[in-house]
Amino acid sequence: MNELNKKAFGGLLRLFATIAALLFLPAWTLDYWQAWIFLLVFFAPVLGITLYLMKNDPALLERRVDAGPGAEKERVQRIIQTLAAIAFVAVIAFPAFDHRFGWSTVPAWAAAAGDFLVALGLVSIFFVFRENTYASGAIEVGADQKVISTGPYRLVRHPMYAGAIVMLLGVPVALGSWWGLLAVVPIALVIVWRLVDEERFLARNLPGYSEYRNKVKYRLVPLVW
Repeated sequence: MNELNKKAFGGLLRLFATIAALLFLPAWTLDYWQAWIFLLVFFAPVLGITLYLMKNDPALLERRVDAGPGAEKERVQRIIQTLAAIAFVAVIAFPAFDHRFGWSTVPAWAAAAGDFLVALGLVSIFFVFRENTYASGAIEVGADQKVISTGPYRLVRHPMYAGAIVMLLGVPVALGSWWGLLAVVPIALVIVWRLVDEERFLARNLPGYSEYRNKVKYRLVPLVW
């Protein structure tokens, strides 16, 4: 196993440990079936995507393993990524507190629907990665980068963020929390801020992006925005 793959697997293990801690410590119990199913539904696709990139697009895997505030070159993006990390913690931990204190009553069918949204969002992100080898974890333009306008990019300009929001909307419900949906609002706003700033950066630095932006009118949701 090469160093890149070791780094990717190490990142996955750290992410699993972090999310597990954010679920079971606030819940203060391991008797939380929604959390166990969520972990399976979330990490099975994430592992599948990682293995796919290891085999088919190691360059994209390398672009993805270094992410977060420290990987960003633009100051505003470092701020955005910091806020996104804090907001993501809230999306995971708030439903766990809800489980502990019994604020919500979510039927099993609704939790299953939440898990479906989590899986759907991650599958959407997989199709983005398959189409766009430049989908870096940081806002940047590579030396040979070109505008991608095929696949999901024919519908919206930011299909990865669209998939992420679908996934995030499913998380609280999958974890048995209606109140946890409130925690999705801040991270959705941060994602919108990130993509708007990213578009300014790409319009300045990526040849052909302004023309693509004029051609594909919608950022996240076809016929809406």
